[in-house]
Amino acid sequence: MPVIRRNFRFWRLVRAHGTGLLLFAGGLTASLPATAEELISIDNRARLFAELARDVEHLEQQGNILKRTVKLVTPSVVHIEAKRDDDARNLNKTVEEAGSGVVIERAGKHFVITNRHVIKYSSLASIKIKLSDGRLLAPTQVWADRETDIAILAVPGKNLIPANIGDSDKLEIGDFVLAVGSPFGLSHSVTYGIISAKGRRDLQLGDDGVTNQDFLQTDAAINPGNSGGPLLNLRGEVVGINTAIASSSGGNEGIGFTIPVNMVMVVADQLIDHGQVVRAYLGVQLDATFTREEAIAAGLQRPEGARITGVTPRSPAEMARLQPGDVILNFNGYRVEDDDHLINLVSLTPVDKEVELTLMRDTQTVRLRVRVGNRSDLKPALETSRNE
Repeated sequence: MPVIRRNFRFWRLVRAHGTGLLLFAGGLTASLPATAEELISIDNRARLFAELARDVEHLEQQGNILKRTVKLVTPSVVHIEAKRDDDARNLNKTVEEAGSGVVIERAGKHFVITNRHVIKYSSLASIKIKLSDGRLLAPTQVWADRETDIAILAVPGKNLIPANIGDSDKLEIGDFVLAVGSPFGLSHSVTYGIISAKGRRDLQLGDDGVTNQDFLQTDAAINPGNSGGPLLNLRGEVVGINTAIASSSGGNEGIGFTIPVNMVMVVADQLIDHGQVVRAYLGVQLDATFTREEAIAAGLQRPEGARITGVTPRSPAEMARLQPGDVILNFNGYRVEDDDHLINLVSLTPVDKEVELTLMRDTQTVRLRVRVGNRSDLKPALETSRNE
């Protein structure tokens, strides 16, 4: 699992754990005794214990939600052992050799989602998957996408239990979540927390980069070995795949990062159907330093959206008559937060799909339609992180 050191400069691959006790607010009515004499009184102690039992019962009823969620989802979570090949050992890199994953089902077939960095230095024969019932499976095929750090393992076997997939776009900051995985090789450990932030897109991950970033941030304990395991909402639905922690020690310090499941499933479906991810493009160059002064001059109250600085000849953007200086505010129904956000939205849009853009041009709102192209049609010279 990638770990962000506290200075947010040094990253290394490790593995991810933690435990927690969930306390919901509300319903606590017992009053504490005012004096030591009240504690000594047998009658008072009996009354206080009765009040305590009543309030604990209230908490336990809410805690049963967690217990049911864990029982329903645990059979879908797997432990992954991925031994490094000899060539990988000679690279002298820190490599994750164990991680977690979650079972999904597509067209009647079963697959395991995990992180690419868990298995990228291992051959197919070196990867083993351990189910919750103790069965060991060997994947029959592996696909991986570097830009999102997602890997898909095709698995044989009967009576596999796929997880339910949620909608990460519906998550809000403050929502309760559970992280399930195999921290330090301790399989099926569960921790809890909340969604601390959304849209984290400027993280330096791994030795070869993760360019499509839109991470959820959580304080649910994530430690080495949790890589590839699911982040769950209280309905037992997968809302993310755990991938990284920010830490000065290599362990959990309250900042974990998770790939939103909506992004995961777009990538997973393409890998399963095509063996690779085919990404779309507009053909624009974007301003990575869009300032408040420039935003106000463009007719906005603050920096938002993605400002175009150039348009690629013969691209979808040129055909749609996009211009330098345009600020794209909405793409295909999604409010655009910044240039990185637009890159993610465009790249995960089906190629050849026609979408609507809302943009600010010369302080006026303009709506256009554009049919996105295939990024593989771009010349290598145009392939940079600020081109979309």
